Amino acid sequence: MKKFNLIALIPARSGSERVKNKNILSLNNHPLIAYAISSAKKSRIFDSVVVSTDSSHYAKIAKYYGADVPFLRPKKFSTSISPDYEWVNYTIQRLNKMNRTFSHFFILRPTNPFRTDKDIKDAWNFFLKYKNYDSLRAVELCKQHPGKMWKINKLKILPVLSKKKINFQPLYNCQYKSLPKIFIQNGFLEISKIDVLKKYKTITGKKIIPYFSRDSKSFDINYRKDLDFIKYLLLKRKIFLPSLKIKNYK
Repeated sequence: MKKFNLIALIPARSGSERVKNKNILSLNNHPLIAYAISSAKKSRIFDSVVVSTDSSHYAKIAKYYGADVPFLRPKKFSTSISPDYEWVNYTIQRLNKMNRTFSHFFILRPTNPFRTDKDIKDAWNFFLKYKNYDSLRAVELCKQHPGKMWKINKLKILPVLSKKKINFQPLYNCQYKSLPKIFIQNGFLEISKIDVLKKYKTITGKKIIPYFSRDSKSFDINYRKDLDFIKYLLLKRKIFLPSLKIKNYK
């Protein structure tokens, strides 16, 4: 059987704008980044678990929880508009120069602390069944349907999907259940073959297989209210976080 060399990439830039220092916000006395690191290491499928950050402070926290931070990410690849391709490709190229090569990379974003080691292994085994695909991306059913979304042109609004109709009616005048199913990506998990970086100059390639996540597995913490809501659900024991068998970072 062909030997796969897998790397878990955990992005943690320091300049988040919607929530300051989002990636190291405390949840159950541990920073968000700790849950991504822990689940990756517990899965035991990775040759390396690497945190990509532009912050020496973040790097110190990541190393405490067992991640590798071989170098800091350049600031030019750490802006609010930097595409993922830039930091992923930079990281893989730097590691290649250190004689560290891989066949596939995973992106495990800290904004989803409910991802477990079992989830990671299940997604990998699922991806292995589809050898002709370039990548896998977690998606969920879109609750805010683009058929009911608008863009503004001066003083009037225009539907984003203006040409599609159902029974001669524009989508924005239709019931949600009658609309075509649309899925949105989330931060649960991504898997890609390494060679897509060079071949397509993207992190996904062209043939992308969906991986359907549900419930808390689809929850991304992007706003302060998201974190507050999760804390409320944890308090009411509606959801549960993976356990971390390590003293909290201080």
